[in-house]
Amino acid sequence: MPKGKFEVYNDKVGGYRFRLKASNGQIIAVSQAYKSRESCLKGIESVKNNAPNAEVFEVEE
Repeated sequence: MPKGKFEVYNDKVGGYRFRLKASNGQIIAVSQAYKSRESCLKGIESVKNNAPNAEVFEVEE
């Protein structure tokens, strides 16, 4: 079964970001900018740990 993947990359100003891609290659999430690669990897782990059972709320702005 194909799985999604996290990609770590450098943005235009030298920061680190990650994007989450679905199994079909579509980008479904992009992170904030991080100053270090290590911080970016911690951000990925945070998403993995905190979002698997996250509730969905609709917010009116």
